Amino acid sequence: MRSAFRTIIGATICLTIGLTGCGSAGSGTSFLYKNLTVADGSTMAGEGHTVLFKGSPLVLSGTGIKIGDPLREVKLTQTDLSQINITDTKGKGKVRIISVVPSLDTKVCEQQTHFLSEKNKGLDKLIELITVSIDTPFAQKRFAEEAHIANVTFLSDYRGAEFGKTYGLFLKDPHILARTVMVIDAHNHVRYLQITPELAQLPDLNEAFAVAKSLITAN
Repeated sequence: MRSAFRTIIGATICLTIGLTGCGSAGSGTSFLYKNLTVADGSTMAGEGHTVLFKGSPLVLSGTGIKIGDPLREVKLTQTDLSQINITDTKGKGKVRIISVVPSLDTKVCEQQTHFLSEKNKGLDKLIELITVSIDTPFAQKRFAEEAHIANVTFLSDYRGAEFGKTYGLFLKDPHILARTVMVIDAHNHVRYLQITPELAQLPDLNEAFAVAKSLITAN
């Protein structure tokens, strides 16, 4: 019953936002990367700004965050259903990369999360890698297990999209988060932020890795 419920939820999200390539990640084999477009530039977070999905605008909601701002306190749900403040994850006091995806049941989000886990050039040994989405904690746990991803902290904003609203990354219609990557320094300040102007494109994770590495070196 629970498995069927998760499948229905994933399918509903996919149909709602119109993304293709939905399905489970990982099948005991290496992930097959596709030649997906990496976004150039960034839009601004918060009310009055938009992102595109295949050219159609989607309106952002919430109070926008920008580079230089401190990380804002907001609770998210872990895969064991316990809640944790985003400021107090296990990487607190270290550099952190927060990767935000609309839904793990889409090909772009799937690849973004695999890239974060597998292509971080050894940074996972020094910093915390975090993925945030509105997927349920059950779906996130299933994704991580099937994709064999153990070096990423998965946090769910499914309860009320409070993370999305607090950071100005919430797309009220169709109730998902804007695709984003941010790098947080050891003092909980945003040092890099990219919100992809086109939802169907990947963020520049290599640039995020470079910024994270520079922060580690500076420390």
